Amino acid sequence: MPAHAGAPAHPEPAIRDTTHTRSAREPRGAARPQVRVVRAGRGRALRIDGTFASFYTPGRELTGLVWNALASPLAWLPPARRRSVLVLGLGGGSVARVARALAPRARIVGVEMNPEVVRAARRHFDLDALGVEVVVADAQRYLERARGRFDLVIEDVFTGRGRRVRKPDWLPRPGLGLAARRVAPGGILTINALDDAPDSLDELAELFPARLDVAVDGWDNRILVAGPARLSAASLRAALRREPLLAPTLPRLALRTLPSSAAGGARAGALRSARTR
Repeated sequence: MPAHAGAPAHPEPAIRDTTHTRSAREPRGAARPQVRVVRAGRGRALRIDGTFASFYTPGRELTGLVWNALASPLAWLPPARRRSVLVLGLGGGSVARVARALAPRARIVGVEMNPEVVRAARRHFDLDALGVEVVVADAQRYLERARGRFDLVIEDVFTGRGRRVRKPDWLPRPGLGLAARRVAPGGILTINALDDAPDSLDELAELFPARLDVAVDGWDNRILVAGPARLSAASLRAALRREPLLAPTLPRLALRTLPSSAAGGARAGALRSARTR
């Protein structure tokens, strides 16, 4: 859900005003997460339990460097392969907004477990204008039941409060394996990582032939990208350079191809076989 889950190295936009959703009025000890919408400059920020979870500036397709980077692998896929996107941890729809700009006709499914977040996204972040199929469900339960496949799967799921934000216990294992099963042959899995990055990279090495590590200037987040053997930092960099929407963000992204794993190739082949059954 949060795309800026770690504390940024540079400050957020200045908050000028606040708007609270109903769950924000719950006592601090309440079980339900605190959901707040705040005005930040000309935009709106969604904060969930003190975490900077989404950002939206009306009239703009880009939403923030981390979310832009999460959606950026769509630029690597040819237009004919930008048919479907699954977002795990929809939040306010920041990464879905960038995905929609890159793939105007794609089917986009967004999974969000907190209905209060969905209500805030619809009211304050123009979520309905994106044409996203919203599924209110726990992401793990959704993956366990899902049968469809997607050209791009984005894992942006977090739990916890403020600086203690982390991945839930089911990630990276068995969650990334479940997510990999929803990736269409030749497609891509993208992860918004924090302290989980080493373990997530190890799991991705078992699941995909190719892995990229994308450092985002000024943020703690690391974007992990996994896909077919032909995926590389050089090819993704070239794709971003050709994409007018994302080209301005390229100087602030450091892309690195990670060593391939023989086990990853073998397990990826097994996953492909499983997907065809």
